[in-house]
Amino acid sequence: MLKNKNILIGVTASIAAYKSAFLVRLLVKSGANVKVIMTEASTEFITPLTLATLSKNPVLIEFTKNKQGEWNNHVELGLWADAFLIAPASANTLAKMANGICDNLLLASYLSAKCPVYFAPAMDLDMYKHKSTVDNLKRLQSFGNKIIQPGIGELASGLFGEGRMAEPEEIISFLEKEFSKKLPFTGKHVLVTAGPTYEAIDPVRFIGNHSSGKMGFAIAEEFANQGAEVTLVCGPNSLKTINKNINRVDITSADELFNVSHKAFKNVDIAILSAAVADYKPSKTASQKIKKSNGTKVIDLIPTKDTLAELGKLKTKKQLLIGFALETENEIENAKLKIKKKNLDLIVLNSLKDKGAGFKTDTNKITIIDKYNKIIKFELKSKEDVAKDILKMILNYKSK
Repeated sequence: MLKNKNILIGVTASIAAYKSAFLVRLLVKSGANVKVIMTEASTEFITPLTLATLSKNPVLIEFTKNKQGEWNNHVELGLWADAFLIAPASANTLAKMANGICDNLLLASYLSAKCPVYFAPAMDLDMYKHKSTVDNLKRLQSFGNKIIQPGIGELASGLFGEGRMAEPEEIISFLEKEFSKKLPFTGKHVLVTAGPTYEAIDPVRFIGNHSSGKMGFAIAEEFANQGAEVTLVCGPNSLKTINKNINRVDITSADELFNVSHKAFKNVDIAILSAAVADYKPSKTASQKIKKSNGTKVIDLIPTKDTLAELGKLKTKKQLLIGFALETENEIENAKLKIKKKNLDLIVLNSLKDKGAGFKTDTNKITIIDKYNKIIKFELKSKEDVAKDILKMILNYKSK
């Protein structure tokens, strides 16, 4: 949810500034781009070097960078950020924010910010409950700023009560929920299948294919990054999921993929089946390893269950079903037939004739066809960018 988001962190003079190090680390780990502004007084509580190292960017404190007059442009900082988070926010800084006082770089950046502003108060109980602070908090919220409520606990003074800065994990969760409100697939449940299936011949050997699962994983990650709750059903692979909104279910065979997908389908809004499912499996699986012998060995094959076709029979008017087609000849004609035969809304076509497309690559070249025979061809791109194109197509299709 926070991947590639630009987060500007403001650190003020509070004992809770030590938590800023953990906050910055979690944001970077989540894939966010982080820049830090500190008030001069806050450097008494945590060093700029610590936050610079964790954020991978220089920490900004003064208006000017050097004696030659080169300056830290607070306007550009405000335009760069997708969110400005002031944590910890001291009583002093909150009072200045509420009254438009601009005597340091942090406050100048706040007054210039075009992005949402969030603040996490941190102060002693008596300060937090003082009427002036209460009024300042109300005033700031009336400007459209959002408070991340402090917790109740032991305070630096030894008192116990409200005023303790929210924990970094709580702040991350708060930001993720804020960003998810603006995402196009928020509230949607999506089923994605990915990777190969392995159909056992004996305990050692199997029938499978060269699918790495990279395309399906990229699609699942992009759906999750755009707010969806994703169920990812994946065959054998070495990939890892990143977004915590992905519920990963590992399977091996086509039968397992069918059973899991069939069960999940009734609760999803969108299903996109990119798994490279084996079309056939041995009619019998040997219980012991088949020994090598002279002469030929015949393995009787039977069709596997067609998950995509079965889901097409179950699909309601409120659901979207998208399939994949990997072809080597008559690509467009075969893909169109698959749309009709399996009751699909869209199909994503790959051709092994295209260099850089297909199995195990980090790139792909696709053509998307909808059930109205609209055809859109895309250039060779990274699979992450291909996933973005697919989701854009889905959004445009849904708007019809």
